Amino acid sequence: MVDVAVICGSASDTPVAEKVFAVLDEYKVPYDYQVISAHRDPERLDEYVKASDARVFIAIAGLSAALPGVVASKTERPVIGVPVSGKLMGFDALLSIVQMPRGVPVACVGVDNGENAALLAVRILGA
Repeated sequence: MVDVAVICGSASDTPVAEKVFAVLDEYKVPYDYQVISAHRDPERLDEYVKASDARVFIAIAGLSAALPGVVASKTERPVIGVPVSGKLMGFDALLSIVQMPRGVPVACVGVDNGENAALLAVRILGA
């Protein structure tokens, strides 16, 4: 069993995920890590989210950053989105994550801020 599922939309997002891992390791929180694109492999993402026993999801994505919203549409568990900097310094990803429609809640931390995503997950788990 894992407490946190960390999903990156692309392998290029791994440096941000490594910040998440460092904090989760410090707090001894078990996690699973996957690279699954919401655009290129939606069926695999759907299967992973539905099969996961994680209590919190951290979804790391850049550009259109659909990943956190797609994950949130597939689960009732908390989802934390981490926008990744890109051509628009992450502003595009940030707006994609914070502009979820009603009924699809996604928490959002600052651009490239994997540390805060992990700390928020730790607090959610402790609540």
